[in-house]
Amino acid sequence: METTQTTAETQSAEKNKLLRILGVGFGLAVVVGGMIGVGILRTPGIVAANLGSAWLILAVWVFGGVYTLIAANSYAELGTMLPKAGGPYVFAKRTYGEFGGFLIGWSDWFLNTCAAAYLAVAASEYCAALFPALADSVPLVAVAILLFFSALHWFGVRAGSGAQKLTSLLKVVLFFVLIVACFIFGERQNLAEIGQTTQGLFANPLTAFVAVILSLQAVVETYAGYNSVVYFSEENTNPSRNIPRSLFGGVLTVTVIYLLVNLALLYVLPVSGIAASKLPAADAASSVFGEMGGTIITVLSLISLLSIVNVVIMQTPRTLFAMSRDGLFTIKATTVNKGGTPAIALILTILLAMILAASGTFESLFAVTAFMGVTVDCSVFLALLVLRKTEPDLPRPFKARGYPALPLFILIFSVLLLIAYVISNTTNSLFALTIMILSYPIFLIIRTLNKNREAGNI
Repeated sequence: METTQTTAETQSAEKNKLLRILGVGFGLAVVVGGMIGVGILRTPGIVAANLGSAWLILAVWVFGGVYTLIAANSYAELGTMLPKAGGPYVFAKRTYGEFGGFLIGWSDWFLNTCAAAYLAVAASEYCAALFPALADSVPLVAVAILLFFSALHWFGVRAGSGAQKLTSLLKVVLFFVLIVACFIFGERQNLAEIGQTTQGLFANPLTAFVAVILSLQAVVETYAGYNSVVYFSEENTNPSRNIPRSLFGGVLTVTVIYLLVNLALLYVLPVSGIAASKLPAADAASSVFGEMGGTIITVLSLISLLSIVNVVIMQTPRTLFAMSRDGLFTIKATTVNKGGTPAIALILTILLAMILAASGTFESLFAVTAFMGVTVDCSVFLALLVLRKTEPDLPRPFKARGYPALPLFILIFSVLLLIAYVISNTTNSLFALTIMILSYPIFLIIRTLNKNREAGNI
């Protein structure tokens, strides 16, 4: 009887074990694919309207890349030091204990699920732009997109990884085609305008400061998603080497693409034209490709969004899986199918995402989750500093460069972003904070139920 029980436990453990099959190629694809979205097609207009100078525009985009590299620097140390599935949750639990881990993990899972819903709806809107017959079926198309990617990931990690490599490569190629076309076929603008600034921008220092801060916030948002690779640390064949390479290589690739896109826009459009446009990339494409320009940008936007949807749906269940494995959610969510996918965690994630996508309630929730997202970032950057003090002997295959100056800088900057968000979105921030506080009784209930189950009381 004892032998039979041991064999069954071994088989169950193997069944619920994630597959260690992902390499640096997937890491680069998930970082690049998770970052490049519609933001780079829209945000240049916002930045140009705020700053009005080509040199300032390029400077804030460079700053965005440097900021993200410094943030990746912290994630690289934590991801290689604690190479487990779950992303920020893993670092939070190790640093702040069970409730701290639950709070960050639950917030991260919820905001990513909302993001999946939002991105699927956005993708469905671009589908409707390409195929007008779908205009009245946007919610249904969004649900269909979520179901498609959930079915893809149900087949396993290899299917999801292959899809990510393909969509990320396609996205990068299309962006480079657009950039090259602008320089080859676009009509060159008057270089004298490059140094111009909007009239009176620097006449008032406060106005100039606000303009720069708003631009930086918009640019930093376009670099979001750079940390996606750490959700898969446990499935990486060599996390000590591959995670830093994926983070830094991916961020550098995206930074170069973003700078080239802005240079291409400045080459074919005047700064004033970029500032006046809601979608300057479409205007640039129209100047190069004519009437087909709008369709080309729509296709590029759709592919970009679908690539991010694939990343989010692939990474989000791993947070729920990790929490469940640590006794902070139902044990059933630790189920991993033969393909290496956390099956129950995937089902729960997709069900909530579909409900949000179909109902449209994600729009109000998305504003709330923005607060959670910045809070998660702050917790991660603080975790690196705390763990250096409390657990100095932990193996660190990669140590964050410039310690403690760079990790401290990124923490302070993230806290300032959080404060700025609270000031500009006080109501949503208070609502998000209330939700996070109310998570404590939920945490107590879950922990009690799991302890009773382990004791055989239920």
